[in-house]
Amino acid sequence: MERRPNILFFLADDLGPWALGCCGNDEIITPNIDRLAEQGMRFENFFCTSPVCSPARASILTGTIPSSHGVHDWIKDGNLPPHPIGYLDHMRTYTDILSEHGYTCAIIGKWHLGDSLRPQHGFTHWFCHPKGSGPYNDQMMIRNGEFVQTSGYLTDVISEEACSFIRTVPNEEPFCLHVHYTAPHSPWTGHPERYLALYDECAFSSCPQEPMHPWAGPLTRTSLSNRDFLKGYFAAVTAMDEGIGQVMCALQESGQAEDTIVIFSSDNGFSCGHHGFWGKGNGTFPLNMYENSVKVPFTITYPPAVRANTTTAALASQYDILPTLLDLADLKEFVPDNLPGSSFLPLCSGEQEQFRDEVVIFDEYGPVRMIRTERYKYVHRYPYGLHELYDLDEDRDERVNRIDDPECQVVLGDLRSRLSTWFATFGDPRFDGSTLPVSGSGQVDRVDVANSGEAAFSTDRIVYGASGFPKIDETLDLHAVASYTNDEKT
Repeated sequence: MERRPNILFFLADDLGPWALGCCGNDEIITPNIDRLAEQGMRFENFFCTSPVCSPARASILTGTIPSSHGVHDWIKDGNLPPHPIGYLDHMRTYTDILSEHGYTCAIIGKWHLGDSLRPQHGFTHWFCHPKGSGPYNDQMMIRNGEFVQTSGYLTDVISEEACSFIRTVPNEEPFCLHVHYTAPHSPWTGHPERYLALYDECAFSSCPQEPMHPWAGPLTRTSLSNRDFLKGYFAAVTAMDEGIGQVMCALQESGQAEDTIVIFSSDNGFSCGHHGFWGKGNGTFPLNMYENSVKVPFTITYPPAVRANTTTAALASQYDILPTLLDLADLKEFVPDNLPGSSFLPLCSGEQEQFRDEVVIFDEYGPVRMIRTERYKYVHRYPYGLHELYDLDEDRDERVNRIDDPECQVVLGDLRSRLSTWFATFGDPRFDGSTLPVSGSGQVDRVDVANSGEAAFSTDRIVYGASGFPKIDETLDLHAVASYTNDEKT
């Protein structure tokens, strides 16, 4: 049998497609990521499974949705002793499968799925951030179960570790290397001056600082119109891009570039003032499903099977990654049954223009769920609303909520039915998010062991009524967003 291909997976943190040159931003400097897009296929419509880091990362590894794997918010507790929690101990990941079939699996950078001291899920090279984010300089890291103090800029530390792995891993067997940068996650301070100086004269027209969104969180109040933060965000992206270039040089020098699947993506999207807030799905409360939150960049490069210098408008999701990688590794018979995703390899190779019959994407963040077709987006908030419906053909920026429009009621009924059916098909009742008090304030325990999920989440942003049931903070105007139109924006 021929040697299976290597896998090199670059994953950014809080990066929207709008913040890349290859996606049309002429203000930001990302030549190495742009080169990856030129060498392979770039997806214009790739979606995370949940617009926050830990659930999205769990879905990438497992090919399942949060209502199946049980990670519904960023991991707040259980990362370290004295109470480490293995949030994916009950799940099987594609790195488990790759490891069982001869792959050396390595993860460098952000893990943020609990019990960070313990190498797990087939990773035998483990160099990870203890939590999920923190200072960019002199960061404490974990190497194979032991704390190690690093010195210097964290993005460089991650890149250097990845280069070292590529140079020293034996060539006889394939490797799967995950390079998980913390960039460009906050803080947007502490970045090298040489990157910041690149944006001294930048107009940042790609980041309109719109009037504050009615649901904006506290991050927006400190970040909106903050030019130093904009410079920090852009500098973090460019520093990461330079690191990716260094890792790709190491891969080329190793002689394995032609035999390596290279993916670049992000865990979730991000807004830097777009729609009047800074952040992702929990940049507002109630949680949001705006395109900037749920769309992520995605490029895949592999000369034997992926057409070079191509783009596709096909809708794809993080739950499609597992079946695609196992397909490329000639291990598709090990794809678990009843997964929501499909391999997009036939699309990459040019065998077909779509890789599934129905062009629909689904997303969730606790009790907030989304169905997205090529034309419409419907957002349903359990149990009380506010629900949203957007006609993306006419309203690409999601300014006009059509939920009460008489002309849209047939479409609305169809989308609502399909949404309910899909989550009933691919969710697990033990981990269903529709009834959980997920507020974007963090997950503190596994849903299936924490008093039926009720105590598994921080509820800092939820107010409880006299009946004991959660309700939205009464100081928030739920319906203000319905009138957040283009006229109001200007």
